[in-house]
Formats: sequence, C-alpha cells, structure tokens
Amino acid sequence: MARTSWCFRNLRVHTGGNPWTMAMYSIFEPILYLLAIGVGIGRLVGDVDGVNVTYAAFVAPGLLATAVMNSALYETMEGAFVKFTHERYYRAILFTPVSLTGIVAGEVAWAVLRGFVTAIGFLLVITVFGLVSWPDALVAAAGTLLVAFAFGSAGLAVTTRIRAWSDFQYVQLVLLPMFLFATTFYPVTVYPRVIQVIVELLPPLPRHPAAARLRPRPDRLRLVVSVLYLLVMGALGLVVARRRWARVMLH
Repeated sequence: MARTSWCFRNLRVHTGGNPWTMAMYSIFEPILYLLAIGVGIGRLVGDVDGVNVTYAAFVAPGLLATAVMNSALYETMEGAFVKFTHERYYRAILFTPVSLTGIVAGEVAWAVLRGFVTAIGFLLVITVFGLVSWPDALVAAAGTLLVAFAFGSAGLAVTTRIRAWSDFQYVQLVLLPMFLFATTFYPVTVYPRVIQVIVELLPPLPRHPAAARLRPRPDRLRLVVSVLYLLVMGALGLVVARRRWARVMLH
C-alpha cells in the first residue's frame, strides 16, 4: 500500500497532477524527430529494405522506446537526485511508516507509470499518422512497460553514484550512442557482423510489435528473449538500487 501511495503521490505533484500535460512534455522531442527524420528524410529514403515499411513507420517504434526510456530515466535519475541531494526528501520519509524498500519500489513504479503515460501519448500520435494499427499499438504499449521497468530500475541504481549535476554527462555518453546506433534510425543489418553483435547486446526495443512484423519463429523467439532481457535487467536494477540506497541513506 505504501509503495502504491508513493507512486500516486508523484503523479499528483507532477505538473499539477495532469497526466496528459506530462505526456505532452515527454513526447514533444520524439515527435520532432519523427517529423524531421521519419517524415522529412523518409521522403528521400522510401521503404526500408527487408521489412517493407515506410521509413517513418520504421523509425516510429524506436522513437517510442526512446521516449519511454528517457521518461523513466528522468524520474529515477534527475528526479531522485533532486529529492535526495537538494530537498532531503528521502531522509524525511524514512521517519514515516514508509520503508526504504517502499521508497525504491515506489520510485520504480512511478517511473513505469510515467513511461506508460508517455507511451500512450506517442502511440496516439503515430496511430493518427497511420504508422501503427490499434491492435499493434496495444502490444507495443505492453512492451513499453518492460522498457520503463528496466531503465527505471537501472537509473535508480546508477543515481547513487551521482555526486554532481555534471556527472549526468557520463550517463549521456552511454545513452546517446545507444539512441543513434541501436537500430533507431536504420536496421542492424547495415553494420559489419562484429558491430551487429555489439548492438544486439544492448537493451532491446519493442520494434517488432509496433511495426507488426512478427514472423513465425525467429522473431517470436527474439521477442521472448527481449522480454526476459528486460525483466532480468529490471530485477537486477531493483536489487542493486535497494542495496545502494540502503548504504547511502542508512549509513
């Protein structure tokens, strides 16, 4: 109950408690990428070889996953950093019935909720553009919950290592290359095999459900592997976050 209350407390105080305002803030940047690159450059590219969809339809799922990832990370990194360093909020909460485990679980649950609201907002936009159908959008929305869980948990664990605002630039050294090169704007097949292996080791994106390109066996197997990857990543992030926050706040 305390974890659920903590999650919805964050929702109430965020931008006046309006989830649709929150969604608009989160999807503004990916919509610009979609219009500038997906639609603009897509006019020059045409259909993407191998998947037989327009370039805008290919880019949209990657931007969806990126928007969800950034939303979850913002809450468990910058948001958590402010609460701990500047507001001293977590230490005050420990004097209430809310436990440290409740704080960690509540923050991750809030990150998942924030990412899901972002996903719904962006999915509505790309559905209006005709880039995804409603059944596929529902499957993609489920996939974004896993993305938000995995990155929200990992972000909360990493935040305990942050000492100043400048340290967040080190996080961008990881996120920016992943955003640019991890199949957001072009298929992994454009790389040499060695680079393909490295890219495939990165956290997977829910591209196939959103693009409605599930083939009988290989892609279904890859989908199962992606789900397990994100679940394990999120679970490990929770465990590490709980231990690190206990060390930071209780010692």
